[in-house]
Amino acid sequence: MSHGVTMVIRRRFERQNIVKVLHIVKFGLQYSRNMGMLHNLSDLIKVKRDKMTILVLGLNNSGKSTIINHFKKSSEQSAIMVPTVGFLIEQFYNMGVSIKAIDMSGATRYRNLWEHQFKNCQGIIYVIDSSDRMRFVVVKDELDLVLQHPDFCNRIVPILFYGNKSDLEDSLSNVKIAAALGLENIKEKPWHICSSNAVSGEGLDEGVQWLVQQIRFAIMSNKKGKKLKFTSKDNK
Repeated sequence: MSHGVTMVIRRRFERQNIVKVLHIVKFGLQYSRNMGMLHNLSDLIKVKRDKMTILVLGLNNSGKSTIINHFKKSSEQSAIMVPTVGFLIEQFYNMGVSIKAIDMSGATRYRNLWEHQFKNCQGIIYVIDSSDRMRFVVVKDELDLVLQHPDFCNRIVPILFYGNKSDLEDSLSNVKIAAALGLENIKEKPWHICSSNAVSGEGLDEGVQWLVQQIRFAIMSNKKGKKLKFTSKDNK
């Protein structure tokens, strides 16, 4: 084979290799751009996990700690419930939300601690022993103190009422509980009452889902500087 023919073949081979290299480089650049776009897109659509702080209030022996225990992971749940002394801070997740629940003792000597947490909370769970008719007057008095407190009265803070121990024969219906507590007079805050059984878990998920949604609405409203008009709601 002559020298001239060899040079032609070599040049063709080199050109083919150069073309392949260019294709590889082009593909690499395109892949890099696509990955960059995907990363940017993921940054845009990434939603930071919501964090919410709720106060869990109610008289002693109403079932507050048992309700919180229901929402915790099975590996973190307590087999035996004991009365809360002062308050406890618990953590659980619901609807993709990290919830810090401040479980306030309902004993008479600890109720003055409730107000110290009003500024920090975004929602309230108020637990009522629906079978403890003798203490409904106390339940209402304590609720009125909460609603009238200066750290609470001018803020949009959703309130979830659990009519707990609804499985007991002498428990009151939600309608009667709402009437006894005068819940129809709560005009400036969203509220909801549902029957619950802290032991079996009946009614608990429904209530917390409502609360989480209302807290989101309240946060959006506060950010936009608008005051939403709320209507009270109770289950029949």
